[in-house]
Amino acid sequence: MPILYDKRDHVARITIDRPDVLNAIDLDSERELQALWTQIEADRDVRVVVLTGSGDRAFSTGADMKGGSGSSGLEYWAQERPGGFGGIALRETLNVPVIARVNGHAVGGGFEMMLGCDIVVAVEQATFGLPEARVGRMPLDGGMTLLQRQIPFRHAMGLLLTGRRMKAAEALAMGLINEVTTRENLDAAVGRWVDDILACAPLSVRAIKAVARQTAHLTAREAQAARLPALVEALQASDSEEGVRAFIEKRKGHFKGI
Repeated sequence: MPILYDKRDHVARITIDRPDVLNAIDLDSERELQALWTQIEADRDVRVVVLTGSGDRAFSTGADMKGGSGSSGLEYWAQERPGGFGGIALRETLNVPVIARVNGHAVGGGFEMMLGCDIVVAVEQATFGLPEARVGRMPLDGGMTLLQRQIPFRHAMGLLLTGRRMKAAEALAMGLINEVTTRENLDAAVGRWVDDILACAPLSVRAIKAVARQTAHLTAREAQAARLPALVEALQASDSEEGVRAFIEKRKGHFKGI
């Protein structure tokens, strides 16, 4: 199977397992990823997702140009890909936080998948870039639209218009990723982020992501007034009362997601 999936203790882990092609995504991998994200959306037991690639060379180098459909750029653009590349780059319906465990190169569609995640932890050796313009294509699955929303415009255009790669330290300085660590400490670093998320009330986390992701196009006042289902659910949840009790009693909250 090109995509590995594991779920335990409220944590779902998706691993692109094609290290021989630097975890590039072919048609079968794309179908599996699309199905997995849909599955996770429906699984209320999942509270956080970790997305990564196999091996120590690449997170993902994007589309497998040798294992694709052979479609033209225009044909590819016209194809339906719910959620964008890998099912996550442009996904708007997933309220569970997603951590990108970047174990190596994240370029092309792999970079776009990373842009679709919420938190990014990368090894020092990781590189990032959107090289599509150098091969006569464009980053159609979020690169052109997401990057300029996540970092300053000049930095985004400098990457998009040249197709150049940058190292993890530069990406951190731009605010594109959250943490850079050694390869030996990568899992421990990701684990800290996972634990911090799991320490929070899951419905509060879902609501926060929903508001942040779904109201970015609104004014602050309009966003504040948005009555999103995830927000209403969290406000009505018994976990909100448990959180206050735990604070008063100086103990950790025992959240049930209800």
